[in-house]
Amino acid sequence: MAKPNDFDIPGIYYFESRNIYSGSRGDFNFRIVPGEELCVTVWHGFLCSELAEMEQENHFPLTKEGHQNMLRWLTEVYEKA
Repeated sequence: MAKPNDFDIPGIYYFESRNIYSGSRGDFNFRIVPGEELCVTVWHGFLCSELAEMEQENHFPLTKEGHQNMLRWLTEVYEKA
């Protein structure tokens, strides 16, 4: 069972600085793009985000609470796959 931030995602300051982050665990992949909010997309397989078909997308406030909710959501999506 995965726990929030088993994906080693940086803290909120990383995203407040407008840095993009992507990662994977096995064939589960995700990409986090900050803007007015955190836009998170997920997909399965071994293709890069530009070539893969995105399976889910969710948006979270660019806040500490939004960051925590994003980590929980990613864990839930990963466990359902």
